[in-house]
Amino acid sequence: MDTANLADALDPTLVLLTVEEAARRLQIGRTVCYRLIRSGELESITVGHLRRVPADAVPEFVSRRRMSHRPARTAA
Repeated sequence: MDTANLADALDPTLVLLTVEEAARRLQIGRTVCYRLIRSGELESITVGHLRRVPADAVPEFVSRRRMSHRPARTAA
């Protein structure tokens, strides 16, 4: 990956990410990222014929996953 693409992938000012950029931020493969989009777990929108992931959808996805995988606390 060249330096320009790396800078774009990590640029916090981006509003919309390509699926590849979202996958890179999540450290998953492109195919897995598309699967998450298809299932509705990761939000995406279309712009013309392009699929884009809102940048804030990535941390929201992670937060939801973290909440759903936390062990239930028992009352003592």
